[in-house]
Amino acid sequence: MLPWIQLDHATIPGDGGALRLKQRGSEFSIMLGSTELMNSRLSGSEEALATLSCERIADRKNPGMLIGGLGMGFTLRAALGALPQDARVVVAELVPAVVEWGRGPLADLHAGTLDDPRVDIHVGDVGALIRSKRAAYDAILLDVDNGPDGLTRASNDGLYSHEGLRAAKAALRPKGVLAVWSSAPDRAFTRRLREVGFAADEVNVRAGGRSGGARHVLWMAVRP
Repeated sequence: MLPWIQLDHATIPGDGGALRLKQRGSEFSIMLGSTELMNSRLSGSEEALATLSCERIADRKNPGMLIGGLGMGFTLRAALGALPQDARVVVAELVPAVVEWGRGPLADLHAGTLDDPRVDIHVGDVGALIRSKRAAYDAILLDVDNGPDGLTRASNDGLYSHEGLRAAKAALRPKGVLAVWSSAPDRAFTRRLREVGFAADEVNVRAGGRSGGARHVLWMAVRP
């Protein structure tokens, strides 16, 4: 078996530790410590985050979407495949090196999406961007941690708190969608979504899509 080779590392701004980009043959992995955040062989649930969100805003003209977390670009690529040409997509990525990886060793995975005219890349905190907006987006997609807690950095906890969810609700247009990716269920998070006024459902998806793999959870929460 081919060994893993570390291609690069990057410090997460604030209190988040360091990311490591690794490669084994044609396979890529992004690690945080001993935790694998993503792997290029498993993209099904990240793609579902985008496609299920796009289905819920399919009737919108000039739809606006905010994606929190670029990663390996699977969510962005799936969103662009489902959205119309008049859509606008903002991708908020906290770690500048992740964007650089998307134009470098991971360019084939991104397949040109970073240069799509519908896309704006915002290098910065998605939480701060959300808090600065009012009725700006038809969908907000969050895949910045392994679930609704601050895994990559403790300050991300605020995204999933009552206050953070109220900010996301305010940043959405009426009947807008907040979609959150997670590696596992979290009943307390479902309860918080409903307590701030979202109509929230949990959707079970597989990491490998139709080929199976680990079970992941997506929250699809609609602003009334």
